[in-house]
This record gives sequence, C-alpha cells and structure tokens, in this order.
Amino acid sequence: MIVIIFLAILVVVAVVLTGMYNSLVQLRVRCDSAWSDIDVQLKRRHDLIPNLVETVKGYAAHEKGTFESIAKFRSQAMQATTPEGKAGAENQLSGALKSLFAVAENYPQLKASEEFTQLQGSLSQTENSIQSSRSNYNAAVQDLNTKIQVFPTNILAGMFGFQGRQFFETAEGDREPVAVKF
Repeated sequence: MIVIIFLAILVVVAVVLTGMYNSLVQLRVRCDSAWSDIDVQLKRRHDLIPNLVETVKGYAAHEKGTFESIAKFRSQAMQATTPEGKAGAENQLSGALKSLFAVAENYPQLKASEEFTQLQGSLSQTENSIQSSRSNYNAAVQDLNTKIQVFPTNILAGMFGFQGRQFFETAEGDREPVAVKF
C-alpha cells in the first residue's frame, strides 16, 4: 500500500513538473514568435525609408544633414541584433524620421505629391503594426518573466536555464516632440 501511495505521489509530481516545464517552453516560444513579428515590421520599415528619403531629396536637396542621419540610424537599426540594441537604434531612427516629416512640412508641392503621400501612408501603417507587434512582444515577455520569478516555477526555470527577456521600450526622448530649427 505504501509503495502504491509513493508511486502515485511520484506520478503527480512528474505531471506537475512536466506541466511547469512545458509552460515555460511555450512562453519562450511565444516570446521568440512575437520578436519575429517585430523584426518583420522593422524590416518593412527599413525598406520604405530609402524611397521616402529619395522622394523628399528631390524637393529639399539642401537638407543633407537630415538625410545623412536617417541613413546612419537606418544602418545601425538594421545591424542591431538584440531587443535592447534594436530598441535604441529604432528610437534614434524614429527621431530622424520625425525631422524628415518636419522638413516636408515646409514644401507644399512635396506634401501634394502622390508618391510622397503613399509612402507616408505606408510608413504610418507600418508604424502602427510595429506598435502592435511591440505590445504583443512585451506581453509575452511579461508572462515569461513572471513565470520565471514565481514559486515553484522559479526553481525549475533555474534548473533548466530559462532566462528573462528585456522589454522593447520606447526611449524617454521619443515621448517628447521633436524640435526642428531652420
């Protein structure tokens, strides 16, 4: 009888541990998938930017500094590999794009250009998709980080090397309006 009770306890413990481990794996995979969604949207954004810059260049050739900073920040964003690195580089790129749109405000013929309007709309749609993907990623990271830190899953997470993830956050300066001086 004692042997049967002992075996039943072992089976219950094994089932509980397996469930905890599987939930950690599922959360890790969800984080990876959500990060992939962000990456896809960021690549789309990176592909749109050169077309937008070329369109504005035709109207505002003397705004060379703005174009150079966009090219530099775009390159840095494309080379970043970690969520923290990508977030920082993307925040810098967002600031440079705000400056580009501020430049465009001074050129009514540019704002009336159908190509510019379409590119601006595509970029706006992409920015909304990035924000949505960022929210999904941060929710997945929150779930994973919470699961890794709560008892008793924290013991299992430590034994199997599960690591918390960093949130994809907006920089403090990105919340401020961009000051453009001519």
